[in-house]
Amino acid sequence: MNTELINLVIQEMLPNLDNEQLFKLKNCLNKYFSNVEIKKSISIQEDYKAENRKLLQLYFEAKKTEGCSEKSLSYYRATINMMISNLEKSLRRISTDDLRKYLIEYQQEKNSSKVTIDNIRRILSSLFSWLEDEDYIIKSPVRRIHKIKTSIIVKQTYSDDTLEALRDNCHNYRDLSLIDMLASTGMRVGELVLLNREDIDFQERECIVFGKGNKERIAYFDARTKLHLQKYLSGRTDQSEALFVSLNNPHRRLTIGGIESRVKQLGLQIGEVKVHPHKFRRTLATNAIDKGMPIEQLQKLLGHKRIDTTLHYAMVKQQNVKLAHRKYVS
Repeated sequence: MNTELINLVIQEMLPNLDNEQLFKLKNCLNKYFSNVEIKKSISIQEDYKAENRKLLQLYFEAKKTEGCSEKSLSYYRATINMMISNLEKSLRRISTDDLRKYLIEYQQEKNSSKVTIDNIRRILSSLFSWLEDEDYIIKSPVRRIHKIKTSIIVKQTYSDDTLEALRDNCHNYRDLSLIDMLASTGMRVGELVLLNREDIDFQERECIVFGKGNKERIAYFDARTKLHLQKYLSGRTDQSEALFVSLNNPHRRLTIGGIESRVKQLGLQIGEVKVHPHKFRRTLATNAIDKGMPIEQLQKLLGHKRIDTTLHYAMVKQQNVKLAHRKYVS
């Protein structure tokens, strides 16, 4: 209890004292309160909830200012609130041991993967690093909780045969255009559903998309996609501005779930169980790397902020590694 209160005093004085003064204050408090018994006050227990609400409000306002999407903020909020509800402590008094215990118990209870646990660690690190930067705490308790090592799984891509089978199984130009757009642009499904007719430039075979963080970029499609899109749009009788709409009245803009469901149905019809929109993006990235596209250009094409993210998508085929070895090494 004494250590917690001493830390609280130090935290309160952070904005007013320099490091040397804080060090002397901490030594002084340890010296005179080490043998003093202090009992926890009920008011202190109750006040931490109000303080947590205030700190979280400031934190999420800061994240929103930085450009975090509402979807990301909701995920952060749910993750942080679950941690606080479990520990029932002030954010300013949570220790490294508290968080380690929480992560271990969470993984055991939920049977979560290492990737999930590391995502939680990363979110908590963001929160406590902000608290440290804003001088609400002395040091982030997540500093000593290192990135959790996870096994790298080589995710599968679509073969040329599978892509052609999906196209052959489409019985209308909307589905055909949908498959073509996903395969030739490599855009995210969330970007695809936001496209309007006016966003398409058939002359240049390109379209403007809005990616994560509302960042605008240009995506490109091939000649086959252009032809199928033109046939699809010329046959539409609705007035919707959306590029892709439902086949039946009222012709509403397709949602992410609607596209995922339709692509899955097309896959099942050709005997492919694991067919989903994101796999088209990974396929494009892998094929581009295999054909010699510079990673920096692929990064721009996919709309990635960090090149490390692009490298996760681009899995070089083993046969190409063998050929490269013969060319450059053997």
